[in-house]
Amino acid sequence: MAIKLPHPPVVVITGASAGVGRAVVRHFARDGARIGLIARGIEGLEATQAEVEQAGGEALIYPCDVADHAEVEAAAAYFEQELGPIDIWINAAFAGILAPFMEVSAEDYRRVTEVTYLGQVHGARAALKRMLPRNRGSIVLVGSALAYRGIPLQSAYCGAKHAIQGFQDSLRSELMAAKSGVHVSMVQLPGVNTPQFDWIRTTLPRKPKPASPPYQPEIAAEAIHYAAHHRRKEITLGWPSLQAIWGDRLASGLVDRYLGATGIEGQQDKERVSPDRRDNLYDPVPGDRGAHGRFDATARTRSTQLWLNTHPAETALGVGAALLAGGIAWAVGRRRG
Repeated sequence: MAIKLPHPPVVVITGASAGVGRAVVRHFARDGARIGLIARGIEGLEATQAEVEQAGGEALIYPCDVADHAEVEAAAAYFEQELGPIDIWINAAFAGILAPFMEVSAEDYRRVTEVTYLGQVHGARAALKRMLPRNRGSIVLVGSALAYRGIPLQSAYCGAKHAIQGFQDSLRSELMAAKSGVHVSMVQLPGVNTPQFDWIRTTLPRKPKPASPPYQPEIAAEAIHYAAHHRRKEITLGWPSLQAIWGDRLASGLVDRYLGATGIEGQQDKERVSPDRRDNLYDPVPGDRGAHGRFDATARTRSTQLWLNTHPAETALGVGAALLAGGIAWAVGRRRG
């Protein structure tokens, strides 16, 4: 079912200055949405705002660390005052570390958890504070296939994404018990070609890379945009995500062994990490990094699985037609035989 929202909607997006968040902003800008942009880096925020305005839209920025609940609440109040009632809130901000567990300090582990998990909790709280009295609105939690299947070198990130999945279950149940018109969905993403691999903190000798060919951020944005407008609990993007989730459900121990043998080398590129490399765990990396990372040559530009997932009627019709054609062919062949 589609969610009834004003047109154009007022949309708030965290992590809006780069990567998936930047691609989501561009997608909503095409709708003519009025957009509130949250991120830490002012240069990336200003560049994102300029893109929206060049497309004929309206966007306001609020530099903010989503790990700080008070800052997120202040951002929500500012956008409501300047743009109007918030209709859609999208939590795309995250942080990560690529390193063996025992090489991650307690402080860094806490930081990843506060940004990646509590950042989404803070965003949901700020949105619900405003949406619940109006009895309408849509919140999208941006997750990952790693919300169901952890991998080596990313224990902090995987733990945070697992936590978001449990948080959504609890929150949705409470909203249903209250018969609320506010909807909360979660999008499980695969690897995505974003700048994260050039600024994620790492202790490894070689540059981080996705374990399999990533998807372009525009595909992720399409899934998130769909989730914001439809009453679906979860949207899973890409066959690799489905393989990871179902592989863990059916043979978790075997997947542990497979990732133990391949997961560490598989997340490192050939080129070595530069000695002057900067990461964005505590402070934003200067400049405007845009939506794409360095893997354009290998990134996937479409997802048949997403189309099937977001077009259930057409998918069912196609499956039915295929079964009917197969049945007719079988009957004709049997008759001739």
